[in-house]
Amino acid sequence: MNAIIAGEDAAGLGAALEVEGFEVTRIAGFADRETLEAADVGSADVFAITDTVHATGIPIARELNEDLRIVVYAEDSLPEFARPLADLIVDPGLLGPDAVAEEL
Repeated sequence: MNAIIAGEDAAGLGAALEVEGFEVTRIAGFADRETLEAADVGSADVFAITDTVHATGIPIARELNEDLRIVVYAEDSLPEFARPLADLIVDPGLLGPDAVAEEL
């Protein structure tokens, strides 16, 4: 299973996903089309953003991979345009990264 993480990931979701058997690719910079294609989002199982500044990458990721599970693991509110496209929105203060990774 493959996961792409966009954002700083201070809570450790990427590490928790690796424990669950995911191969994790971390995006440096913004999650734009070029970056998502370079990270091979077309064959990924999960796209997780850990900072809502990357919310503009959500519709792009969904366009490139309709079967992708999109997870927002951030404290900030997700912009309205991206909410319907996210499969799971979790505040790290409410649920730890291990629990999220286990569910994925």
